Amino acid sequence: MFDQAMARIAGRFGRVEPRAAARAYLLGLLSGIERKNCWQLAEQAGLARPGPLQRLLRYARWDADAVRDDLRAYAADHLGTDDGVLVVDETGFLKKGRSSAGVQRQYTGTAGRIENSQAGVFLAYATSRGRTLIDRRLYIPEHSWSNNPERRTTAGIPATVQFATKPRLASEMIEAALDAGIAASWVTGDEAYGQDPQLRAALETRGIGYVMAVACSTRVRINHGRTPVRADTVVGRLPATAWHRQSAGNGAKGPRYYDWAWIHVGTGSHRYLLVRRNRSTGELAFYLCWLPTQVPLAELVRVAGVRWNIEECFQAAKGQVGLDHYQVRHWTSWHRHITLAMLALAFLTALAADAAPQRPADTHRHAHSRDPVTLTVPEIRHLLTAVFSPPAVTATRLLHWSNWRRRHQATARRSHYRRRTTSEPAR
Repeated sequence: MFDQAMARIAGRFGRVEPRAAARAYLLGLLSGIERKNCWQLAEQAGLARPGPLQRLLRYARWDADAVRDDLRAYAADHLGTDDGVLVVDETGFLKKGRSSAGVQRQYTGTAGRIENSQAGVFLAYATSRGRTLIDRRLYIPEHSWSNNPERRTTAGIPATVQFATKPRLASEMIEAALDAGIAASWVTGDEAYGQDPQLRAALETRGIGYVMAVACSTRVRINHGRTPVRADTVVGRLPATAWHRQSAGNGAKGPRYYDWAWIHVGTGSHRYLLVRRNRSTGELAFYLCWLPTQVPLAELVRVAGVRWNIEECFQAAKGQVGLDHYQVRHWTSWHRHITLAMLALAFLTALAADAAPQRPADTHRHAHSRDPVTLTVPEIRHLLTAVFSPPAVTATRLLHWSNWRRRHQATARRSHYRRRTTSEPAR
């Protein structure tokens, strides 16, 4: 399967040298080395110096956007189902200095505070078979970068790249994915994207439903559009019967149960305000929804829960394939490293999807099953590390430890699921 993934992008490299370097780079990203920058990747590949990999990121002739198109199609082939959801979000990359393209002091959720960082806006594709990142845009701040020709030239930012808000970058990626034939009927994202009316309007124009998080202060129109009111004010008027306890999908410790309510807003029949209430703390979250066709509450709850998938993608991409391990400053180098890291993640996700048994998504089964958990992205990368760099142990012993780890994970999961399912009232 690795050869098949490489075959998809081989034609993007006109010469054998960058093609071989790309293969070595991907194998390094899939390896178990601690830091995945050019120095460590070159050592892992057995090269005498990092020059070939540095040239791959900076000077070699190949189109990272074309490889991005290939990985998007690869993800669609291996993960595509009728329940697909596109998820938009951003993540930060902490940096030192002021030369890296787009870097400035800005808030980043990576650190939870204002830090010197770059911000990347990403698009994930999530289905019942798996989830992975399929597109990326580097955010270029307006005042400190877009209007500074000297900084732009030094960092290699093309003249055609103009300032765009993060929701605008998200809209561009969604449009490109839909134009490429990605099977998705829904889009979801956090408040930074849900608050943007232009993004929501663009989705409605395409006939794509959305469940987008918004602030509690968002004003909606109730009573057939006659009464404008804050979202949190609407909640205070809801009767107890308006709330329904449903799971927003399975987490690491079992079903994620919340109380949900939906309120028709606007004048048409397609708009709703969806409200999530934490059962323990009473904390509320709000979503604006647009439905191309009428669906039950459970479907909106499912889509809202899918939003967390992109956080899991970021965690896997940074922890498993070195999404944030780069030491480059140039616009071109950033996009090339990020694209190859996304391809490595898509490859691991495809392996996990193909290895997963065809079982119904029954949460009660997990509370009693003694089967090992299905192969995960971290477990597959651990096994691949041993395959690509043969250890001093037999394959039998290697698989023994894989089964041992997964059976212990299954024991922990069984305990969590049993506790969750026995605490829920019968429905």
